[in-house]
Amino acid sequence: MYSGTTFRTKSGRIMGVHQRIDRLARRELHPLLAKRQFFPSEREILHFEGLNGPDGVKRKSPGQDEPWHYLDPTDPTDNRLRDMIQDHMHNLTVAIVDGDKQRSSFEAAWLAHSIVDGLTPAHHYPLEEKLEELRDGEGLETRNSTRKKLVMPGKTRRHQLRNNWEFWGAKGVMTTHFTFELGIATTIATGRLLDCTPSGNDIVRVKTEGYMPLFDESLNRIVQLGMYEEFYRAGWTRRMARETKTILIPEIIRTVTLAWYKCALDAEAKKAKK
Repeated sequence: MYSGTTFRTKSGRIMGVHQRIDRLARRELHPLLAKRQFFPSEREILHFEGLNGPDGVKRKSPGQDEPWHYLDPTDPTDNRLRDMIQDHMHNLTVAIVDGDKQRSSFEAAWLAHSIVDGLTPAHHYPLEEKLEELRDGEGLETRNSTRKKLVMPGKTRRHQLRNNWEFWGAKGVMTTHFTFELGIATTIATGRLLDCTPSGNDIVRVKTEGYMPLFDESLNRIVQLGMYEEFYRAGWTRRMARETKTILIPEIIRTVTLAWYKCALDAEAKKAKK
């Protein structure tokens, strides 16, 4: 999802989708927390988005320890992002127990970013495989400069032009990705989003079953919408705009809220054992 230009810390204040989701999820979390229970504030979490978030790393150090927030819903063995989410949840829980404001703010923001990207239809495209194809089998680690990230190589000049058109041209891989996420950012920039509160059943289930089963269910519901496929065929339609505001973004906000809530619960349980 779009999180601003990453050139300055406040660039996503208005159009940043990650920032808006974080703000709304933190507000949904508030009534679920116990009285005086520690959890980083909205402002503290937002500090680690945009330039200070995962997208900022991609600009500051291309190809170096970049978080890879893509998930293939059709591949049951694709657990890299799921493992990343669980790592952030563990670290956030520990930081809450320790009362570490800075660490918990960082982990809450990066956890939310991972979840949001994992549930975003544009991030379900097999980008890693496509990049390796366009880069003649070279892995992601070789994209270690801005030029190498933006310009596709080729065996000949004509081959290079063809690869770059497939990546950046009309309906190209990255052009489609960017315009899809820009459509979401524009759609939710103004107006209210309804039904973002986790259900009572979800609250009970996250306590008894853990978080990941609920994440996978949200993922499956979003995949069933077929939004990215429709966007590639027909562009940004009224139906997609409506589904974004009434289904996609509220679903993502609820899922982020539940992750934060689970970490807060686990932290309280750990404190009680001390």
